[in-house]
Amino acid sequence: MIVELVDPRTDPEPEGWTAFVAARQLHPVWEFDLLRIESWLARNPALLAVVRDGGTITAVATALVCRLPLTARFARPGSRSLVRPGWADIYLPWLSGFPGIEFAAGSDVDTRVAARRAVERALVRRLGPGLLGVVYRPVRPDELDIFTGRGRPIRSCMPAAVLRNEWTSVDDWLGSLSRERRKSLRRQQRDLAADRGVVTRGGPARTDLDASELATFVEAHRRRLGPLPREVRTPVSAAYLDRLVRRPDVHTLTYHDEDGRLLAVNTMLDNPVCAVKQHWAARARADGGRRHLYFDAYVRAMRYLTGAGRPLMSSGTGLEAVKQSLGFDLHVRHMVLAPRPVLGR
Repeated sequence: MIVELVDPRTDPEPEGWTAFVAARQLHPVWEFDLLRIESWLARNPALLAVVRDGGTITAVATALVCRLPLTARFARPGSRSLVRPGWADIYLPWLSGFPGIEFAAGSDVDTRVAARRAVERALVRRLGPGLLGVVYRPVRPDELDIFTGRGRPIRSCMPAAVLRNEWTSVDDWLGSLSRERRKSLRRQQRDLAADRGVVTRGGPARTDLDASELATFVEAHRRRLGPLPREVRTPVSAAYLDRLVRRPDVHTLTYHDEDGRLLAVNTMLDNPVCAVKQHWAARARADGGRRHLYFDAYVRAMRYLTGAGRPLMSSGTGLEAVKQSLGFDLHVRHMVLAPRPVLGR
């Protein structure tokens, strides 16, 4: 197997990348130009690994190059090695609950293990003696055999909330929920419909949004909630959101008050396999925020999901009890640590 390591900031798109992403029906965040924007503005830029076997792509991965100590400074362009100690985090920013490595459809476990070993060896050669190890997260339970082994400890990650669509309408979905949750959602829908001070707009390929305002709004929401465990992402940038929300497979839902102030925003990645509720941010109640918008966004997402016949919807991690009350199941996720001595084995 041959591994091509690509720095999306300075290198051209690998041959076959777009075709692989389309064939595997991967989410929009795998688009090369979005990964390029993310890496240029990231503290921990990505290296993209493309594994080929006889010219055919067998795996792709995003490896965030994380240096110690973590600082708020941007990475230097075109970096070829780890001068300070660090690690490679096989992790895909802005797609919570999904792995940072994807294999060709139909490949068996032995092929996937060989591809994983080839990626690790390529990272060792590229990043040099400063590479302390590789972290894989999240890993699905049925794929643990690909990444585990002697000297590779396993840790728990936050579970991913996934809903299996078994309904043909939003009313069917509401009818499946507990009586208390169903009544509260319907009451909230009536209250919001009567509130003329809330202006709701939604749809794909939005061109009416100020990406700088969105980025500032999302980051303020994240700061208010506090950092996530093992967070290695840089705040989402205006340039990234500007490209993201203009895509036809990205639906953006916004709420504004009567003065035009943004109250909440939610992006949903449309996908024939699994739609994803992605970025969510809301104004604090003390700053004029409104109640019930979080749940209204779920009702609207389910209206689209049932109407479009999408089989699954993921809403990432966190707020497990709330999501379970909306019909989501919690899917176990793991993190696998591969220290330097075992890389490539």
